[in-house]
Amino acid sequence: MRARYGVPLTLTAVGAAGLAYAAGFEVRSFRLRRVTVPVLPRGMRPLRVLQVSDIHMVGGQRKKQRWLQSLAGLRPDFVINTGDNLSDPEGVPETLDALGPLMEFPGAYVFGSNDYYGPKLRNPARYLIERVQGRHGLNGNAPAVGVVHNPWEELRDAFDAAGWVGLSNSRGRLKLEGIEIALTGLDDPHIKRDRYAEVAGGPESGADLSLAVVHAPYLRSLDAFTADGYPLILAGHTHGGQLCIPFYGALVTNCDIDTDRVKGLSTHTATGRTSYLHVSAGCGTNRYTPVRFACPPEATLLTLTARD
Repeated sequence: MRARYGVPLTLTAVGAAGLAYAAGFEVRSFRLRRVTVPVLPRGMRPLRVLQVSDIHMVGGQRKKQRWLQSLAGLRPDFVINTGDNLSDPEGVPETLDALGPLMEFPGAYVFGSNDYYGPKLRNPARYLIERVQGRHGLNGNAPAVGVVHNPWEELRDAFDAAGWVGLSNSRGRLKLEGIEIALTGLDDPHIKRDRYAEVAGGPESGADLSLAVVHAPYLRSLDAFTADGYPLILAGHTHGGQLCIPFYGALVTNCDIDTDRVKGLSTHTATGRTSYLHVSAGCGTNRYTPVRFACPPEATLLTLTARD
């Protein structure tokens, strides 16, 4: 018995324990990432930016709602929402309830594919296969058929009513006690809604700082923003890999960025220029894969400081 079944039974037990941890604990173990980015002009006071991403709200996720509400206690200068707020067509009221305290602060947003469309049940192994084949989203796969349409317009209207600036293939500005932040955003490259030609031209003159915002950090978007001279790009989408290997990291990114930059602060270089890139691992999951392993859910408080 030991020789024939001992190892398989042990592996099964370890796998079951890991799944229970990933689904029962880590997926609700919310964290705050803190990073400092030196991108401001000399002499300018530091700015605190709260980035929330990939909430993927499903009805009944009370702990997530309370945690998001509590982030208002950080008193950020402004909030950036990098999309994928929904994972349930009925989740708009709970999403707005969770974000309500944050909507009291200046903010801006872009949408991701899951704001527009409901998720579909997929074999998680397909993400590994698509990575090997170089296929991601609609950038290499057939268009989605028979998908559920989410009521994203309700989210947009509520964000706009709160004064948040919509950045889907558009530009906008935030004014903060005499400081002007120029923002340039794209709609989601994961489903080919990005139209960089509509916002090309680089940072705006007269602004104290220009930032770039996009949901999915596809290389074409990062290249365009960096070549145009944006000092900092904010993105989400990757879930940090979601199911990672301890001491190794992510296996997939669900886009064409490399796994070394699947989450956190890094840099991106294009045409001889370099930008800072921050990718949020997000605080939710697709409703059909409600697990995280070695990649806890998060939001990020970025402190922007003066350049050296």
